[in-house]
Amino acid sequence: MKVLHLFTAANVPEKGVAEVPAKAVSWANGITPANLPGQGLDQHPMLYAGENYNKIFIVNDGKVIWTYSSGEICEHDDVWMLSNGNILFTRLDYIAEVTPDKKEIWRYTTEKGGIHTCQPIGLDKVMFVVNGYPPKLFIINIKTGEVEVEQELPYDDPNDDHGQFRRARITAQGTYLISFLNMGCVIEYDKNFNEIWRYEINRPWAAVRLKNGNTMITNEADWITREVNQKGETVWEFNAKTDLPAEYELASAPQTCTVLGNGNLIFNSRGNEKGNSPQLVEITRDKKVVWVLQDWKTLGPATTVQILDDPGIPEVPGELER
Repeated sequence: MKVLHLFTAANVPEKGVAEVPAKAVSWANGITPANLPGQGLDQHPMLYAGENYNKIFIVNDGKVIWTYSSGEICEHDDVWMLSNGNILFTRLDYIAEVTPDKKEIWRYTTEKGGIHTCQPIGLDKVMFVVNGYPPKLFIINIKTGEVEVEQELPYDDPNDDHGQFRRARITAQGTYLISFLNMGCVIEYDKNFNEIWRYEINRPWAAVRLKNGNTMITNEADWITREVNQKGETVWEFNAKTDLPAEYELASAPQTCTVLGNGNLIFNSRGNEKGNSPQLVEITRDKKVVWVLQDWKTLGPATTVQILDDPGIPEVPGELER
């Protein structure tokens, strides 16, 4: 929140040098139903992005205060605002960091299966995974260009590198928590990439380690978000098809779940081309809906969101774990 003024400063151009306009959209005429729970765009200050629309949004005080576009094709799957205000994002064919005044200060490009996930490690390093044959996890010092970690990861399908990985995270303990989308499992590795924990689940798009040691996993194929303990026991589960009231039905399965400091959870949905379903739904732990965002005139599909007034330093692993 302390750096949001940088995004509306006089030196912020309408279009950055490396910025490319996003494609025309079909959902801009979507209708926002009346009397939705919560306060609409005013519910949370947030960094917002989604697949199918290469435009990143920052929302504050109920309005969009900044955008950044990266062209007509590919997809935004992971995006971070750092404590200095810089925005780190993946775009399938590259990963980049831009300043609030839209200057690109770092880019890594791939011609392989794509980059879907990234994580800042301090202000100088970035962890990311490049899908391919073989897929690899990297940690690169963006100041020096030094590759500090380059680790091959297992895969099982020689014909689908696009579906190998979505989310990977370094935990507060320095371990690697990786969602193997095609292989149907979440694996945790120690610092030397020895496997120390595994959980089998259909099409895990994302997994995050919680402060209580449990893991919250989003199973996109079955529309399920499940919290499991270290023994692999289910301690909480939400089915977005059956647990949501019919009037808040999603048009596409959640890919990620954002756990807030107050214990609430936000589910992100890409919706559809008609713009007639929610993009974000926030629930309490007892599954009460407290916020539904459906504003296709203002925002695009939702894959990932960072709530900016929640506590924690983004580039410190574990600080955003709840």
